[in-house]
Formats: sequence, structure tokens, C-alpha cells
Amino acid sequence: MKNKIVLSTLALAASLQMAAPAVAQETIKIGFSGPLSGGAALYGKNCLAGLEFAASEVNAKGGVTVAGKTYKVEIIPLDDKYAPSETAVNAKRLVQQSKTPVVFTPHSGGAYALQAINVQDNFLLAGYTSVPALTERGNPLTLRIPPTFSSYFEPFSKYEMKKFGTKLGVAGGDHDYAKAWTSLFVPVWEKSGGTVVASNPMSYNKDSDFYSGVSKVLAASPNVLFIGGASEPTALVAKQARELGFAGGFVVMDQAKFDEMAKAIGGMDLLEGSIGTLPSAADDRPALQGFIKRFKAARGADTIPGTETSFHYTSLNAVLEAMKQAGTVTDPKAIRASMDKAVKALPADLNPNDVSSVLENGGFVSPLVIGVVEGGKIVPYRPTTN
Repeated sequence: MKNKIVLSTLALAASLQMAAPAVAQETIKIGFSGPLSGGAALYGKNCLAGLEFAASEVNAKGGVTVAGKTYKVEIIPLDDKYAPSETAVNAKRLVQQSKTPVVFTPHSGGAYALQAINVQDNFLLAGYTSVPALTERGNPLTLRIPPTFSSYFEPFSKYEMKKFGTKLGVAGGDHDYAKAWTSLFVPVWEKSGGTVVASNPMSYNKDSDFYSGVSKVLAASPNVLFIGGASEPTALVAKQARELGFAGGFVVMDQAKFDEMAKAIGGMDLLEGSIGTLPSAADDRPALQGFIKRFKAARGADTIPGTETSFHYTSLNAVLEAMKQAGTVTDPKAIRASMDKAVKALPADLNPNDVSSVLENGGFVSPLVIGVVEGGKIVPYRPTTN
């Protein structure tokens, strides 16, 4: 009888051991706060898609190993509706509840709001904004992902002036990023020999009817319009200008993407004579085209990732590599200190934007790519040096 009890006990223990779940894999949680609803929702979702795709590739390979432990990666996204106050609330929630060591945000207003709290709350801010001031404010836990927009001003001005004339009408957005762009672009336009004949910023993130605002700018007979916000509303502004008889060129702020604009208004013809950033699909760099091929295979053949998607993909891979280099997934200071070494260690397929280094101030260094719409097509534009 005693032997039967012992055998039964052993059998029960064995069955419980077999039924017990495996030890759960630890997780690195990465925060994201951006516009996932409203007029800039497409932009926010495109940024988020780059992070999610990078995480999915890492997880499919078994995760990332840091200091001997292997982690899966989880993106925690929150909608801030493009409102900086919401970005700050979201970041506190992400850090306190989800313990995210890094929070991504794709707009300057949100990034500035996070710079007011990130050192005290101990998280690394990864800002997708090309405003130069973001990395000039001395915040030690800041990353600026794209190139600064100031590098676009001179080639944009020279192209449009030569093609259409020197009279500029400002019809950009009234959000913080557009304001920063306008305040720095206008002096370069004027220094290049141009004049500003009208200025009427509009609420790209709230409005859908731009007839009145565009009419006010066109009343001054500009040769060139400065426009810019998220792709869809920017496209609607361009379309409205054409419908009102404007035949000049467009300087398109880097937040808007030509391919997405064309999709929103039914083609490229209305954007003829525009200059802006070169969409990823028109960029022939091998690593970038490889990324696009993998992304389309995972998300659908009709899904073409834009610049903001590829940059977020690159930046998350860089952050994960920096965690490996630093030997920690929880210390933002150590992760930040390892970022330059990390991007230099990334293989080409994980770095489709050719980020070559991270400056002391946190700015990513990558090539400037410009595109123009000529003959109904997007083509690369390489400024001459003279």
C-alpha cells in the first residue's frame, strides 16, 4: 500500500510538472505617443508601423539578448491626438505603468513637452522631428531621429525661385513644427533674393476645408506656396490651390510625403513643380529597397513604407543594439551613452537610412535626400554646389 502511495505521488508530481507553463520570456517595453486619430493619424500610424515591424522581426528571430538574458520586444502605443499636453500625460503613464525606458514621439510639440519631464522621470526621449532646437537645448536623454530641416532650406529655395519666381505665399500649418519650419525657412528665402507676399497659417490637424485660407494667400499673387503638415491635409491644401487657379510651385515641408499626398488627391499631376523630401519608394539605396521588400511581404504588397516608417525601424534597431552594448534594458543614461557605438555596429539591413553616427547632442547623422515632381513623376534632386 505504501509503494502505491509513493508511486501515485510521483505520478501526480510528474503530471503537474508537465502541465506547468514554461517560464515566461522577459519583455522590453518601448513606449510610443503620437497622433493615432484626427488629421495626422496616417502620419502617426506610419511612424508606429516602423517600430512594430522592427519589433516583429526581432521577436521572430527569438528576441534580443542583453547581458545574458533574452527578451522579446513589445511596443506600447498611446494616442495623443497631436496635443503636446497629451504626449506628456501618455509618457508618464508609459513610464510608470509599463516601465518603458524609451518613449518615441513623432512631433516637436510632444518632444518639447517630454523634455520637461524625461530627466526627472528617467526615460530616453526618441523624437522624430527635424527641428534643430530639439538637440540644442542640452537635454542629456534626447535623441533626434531625422536630419535637421535647416539643411533643406537653401536647395528648396533655389529650385523654386529658378523655376517659378521669388514671391512666396506661406500657407503652412499652425502647429508647433510648422511654425518652427516657417520661422527658419522664411529668412533663408529672403536671403536668397525672395520676398514673402502673404502669410496665413491654417489648422491642418483640425480643418478639412481650406478654401478661405488658401484664397487669402493667393490674393497676393505668389509664385510659390509654402505648405506643410501631415500628408493628407497638405495634399488637400495643394489641391485647393490648383482649383483656385494657382499654377506655381510648392515648397513642401518634410512632414508631408509626395506619394501619400498623391494617393489622397488622386494623382501626382496637381503636385507638379513641388520640392520636398524624397519618398522611400523613389530612393534606390539597396538597404532601403530591401527594407521595403520585407515590409511589403509582411504588411501587404500595396503597403509602401515612407521615410518616417523606415527611420523608426532604424532607430528601434539602434536602441536595441545600444541596450546590448550597454548591457542594460532599464538604464536610459547608459543606453543613450551607447547610441553612437550602436548605430556604427548595425548591419546594413537594419539601417536602411544609412545613419552613420549619433552626435553628442543626440542627433542622428544621415544623408539628405530631396525629391521633386517633374513630368508627373517623383525624381531625386541633387543640388549643385555652385
